[in-house]
Amino acid sequence: MQEADNYVIINQPISSINLMENASKAFCKLFKKEVLDKEAQLSILCGQGNNGGDGLAIARLLHNDKYKNISVYVIKFADSQSEGNKQNVKRLLKLKVPVTIVQNAVKLKELKADIIIDAMLGSGLNKPLKDDYADLVALVNASKARIISVDVPTGFATEGEIPENYNGIKADLVISFQRPKINFFFPESVEAFYRYKIVDIGLDENFIQGLTSNWKLLKNADIKALIKPRANFSHKGTYGHALLVAGNTTTMGAAILVASACLNAGAGLTTVCLPQSGLIALNTTLPEVMALPRNEHLAIEDFDKFNVIAIGPGLGLEPENEELFEKIINLNKPIIVDADGLTILSKRKDLLDKLPAESILTPHVKEFDRLFGEHKNWWGRIKTAQKEAKERDLIIVLKNQYTFICLPTGEVRINPTGNPAIASGGMGDVLTGIITAFMAQGYSSEDAATLAVYIHGKAGDKLAENKFVVSAHQVALQIPKTMKDSLS
Repeated sequence: MQEADNYVIINQPISSINLMENASKAFCKLFKKEVLDKEAQLSILCGQGNNGGDGLAIARLLHNDKYKNISVYVIKFADSQSEGNKQNVKRLLKLKVPVTIVQNAVKLKELKADIIIDAMLGSGLNKPLKDDYADLVALVNASKARIISVDVPTGFATEGEIPENYNGIKADLVISFQRPKINFFFPESVEAFYRYKIVDIGLDENFIQGLTSNWKLLKNADIKALIKPRANFSHKGTYGHALLVAGNTTTMGAAILVASACLNAGAGLTTVCLPQSGLIALNTTLPEVMALPRNEHLAIEDFDKFNVIAIGPGLGLEPENEELFEKIINLNKPIIVDADGLTILSKRKDLLDKLPAESILTPHVKEFDRLFGEHKNWWGRIKTAQKEAKERDLIIVLKNQYTFICLPTGEVRINPTGNPAIASGGMGDVLTGIITAFMAQGYSSEDAATLAVYIHGKAGDKLAENKFVVSAHQVALQIPKTMKDSLS
């Protein structure tokens, strides 16, 4: 973002102070939609840097927009002051807005406000708060005011490890500039804010897109560019034959969910390799799906007709399933591994080492740590996923509200779709089915994983518009509609 700022300043050209003005105007435009009451008591806490300069400009702009009860507190715990901050102090002092200099945290002990705008420290911080800043933030967090942060919450590191005992601002809302920060997507961020929104401050998008980064945020345009429309004169053979090694005596639900998702995501033919006891359940629930009974007589030739195989949902950990897994690995073509398949890999590292290139692993956090060791935080987990994906030539889909797709190139694709309403059993089975369907249709492993994760979450988002909780079965049925919508 610093590079993008500098590029605009040099090439538009626009001065640093005017870019700060743009950012502050963008903040205020959204703020006015969030805070309609112009009689509300607003306290704006401004540091000495550019984040504080934004806060000072915001105070002036909100005053001009007829917000009547604004108080500004300049946090002066050090002598340094940015040039943009100095200029915005001069502009604000021309107005009848109360400005108080704060040189120690105790001075704000009796702070009373309906809304506190946090503009103390910006995105440059990468260590926990201490001394006066720690004391001040503790006072702010203990207040009953609604807290809205400018760009980032004070004390929140925008990338790198989020400390276990986070002691920064806990905001209701963060209004962030131009791009979400990487750490916004990690579960530990819940300690820093409830939600965030992004505002465009006029930076050059073409320049930003041209910058080198391993971190990529998926958008619907990316998905639209990847999805291949169903062609005239195509037939079931065109769209591949997927095999799902899934289900056990008491877990046929997982097999049915993964098969339903594979069917609805467009695989030409879908077969489930299942125990004999699951045939009635499969045939009555999904008559379109074929069965391959799982027994000791299965030979490697039985798998030749399938162009993609997924293994794991509801499979069970019996020794014969380990043997079957090893047989499938020896086919030496990419496979998708989920659930019990991942547990088998965590116990049989020799099988993990033998996985064919471009295979896809879809662990949740506990499965990931069983595979690759315990981690204290999500930053460390993603760094391990990048390393393992690169060394093993795998795609690792690390599942969470924001799912991370880690590619062998080192690239991490962040998926923004999905919501807490889909936090229910069977969702991982559905995701595996969608990935398998796309691979059956000829998509590369990385494109199949990317499409599946985005569409899975988007289907859940659509259903959550009218539902408090969404089931995995409902998501599986929603997939064809979501795919159609993504093309429009």
